[in-house]
Amino acid sequence: MRTRPVDAVMVTARAARFTKRSIKAASKRQALRMALSMLDLTTLEGRDSPEKVRALCQKALRPSDLPFDPPLPSAAAICVYPTLVPVARDSLAGSSVKIAAVATGFPSGQFPLEVRLDDCRRAVESGADEIDMVISRGLLLAGRSDDVRLEIREVRAMCASAAAACGRPRDSVHLKIILETGELGSLEHVRWASDLAMDAAASVPGLPAPTDGEVFIKTSTGKVQPAATMPVTLVMLEAIRDHHRATGVRIGMKPAGGIRAAKSAIAYLVMVNETLGEAWLQPSLFRFGASTLMNDLVRQLIRMELPAHAALPGVARYVAGYDLSE
Repeated sequence: MRTRPVDAVMVTARAARFTKRSIKAASKRQALRMALSMLDLTTLEGRDSPEKVRALCQKALRPSDLPFDPPLPSAAAICVYPTLVPVARDSLAGSSVKIAAVATGFPSGQFPLEVRLDDCRRAVESGADEIDMVISRGLLLAGRSDDVRLEIREVRAMCASAAAACGRPRDSVHLKIILETGELGSLEHVRWASDLAMDAAASVPGLPAPTDGEVFIKTSTGKVQPAATMPVTLVMLEAIRDHHRATGVRIGMKPAGGIRAAKSAIAYLVMVNETLGEAWLQPSLFRFGASTLMNDLVRQLIRMELPAHAALPGVARYVAGYDLSE
């Protein structure tokens, strides 16, 4: 396995420094609202039901009923299993909230490629705007990098062809490539997998290079621990930076799993800004995959913008309406 040397001690120390930045109140309010707009509000449980997804969609559309001025932004997307995409499509019709589907044999990726591609096709035909695919970590760790490149290329090609078959632009279905970094063993492997994923997605026969934000790399499924961590995310951000310098294409980034606190989300935004620049501070290029982060973001915004409401009976239901496990 070819890896690029990564100084784990330096990466860990640098990532820790992002958590210690002093942020003024006005900037903190802006960051909290920005993080809300970058959420992929997620439910990926065996007990998921149409009713649960409908409620999740309403939460994504309207994070709080309190009188914020201006109103709180909607989430960027909801993330569900492919079978529940039609429910989300109907609930979100006419809105800006995207539908992400965890197709391609989520979370293990241990399915034949043709089954995974069919899973992707069906999700797009059902109305998915984004496909969160998992790579075959077993193949990667066994050194079968060409097989992993093939599956990434085939999935991006399927996103394009399925979109076209539905009368949509070929680049309209965006692809997020989940590396499952908790299974990769080292930061060197994380960097190697990041480079491989971006290079594979950029070299699909018959397709042009991705447009900005058409392809993301994503840390985790949320089903394996550790999931998203700041050192891992920093290594992936640096890979994105180097890819942009080499190709001019902006690849998106999605840390997912275990990010529950507003304070942590702000630290991630600081890291993105200082590593990639302000261009990436938008939902089209950066997302948080989370199920409970919205609650704390809203809670902190109530304290900062609506302090008179914070102590009112019943306000807690606006910030704790969901208790979904990561």
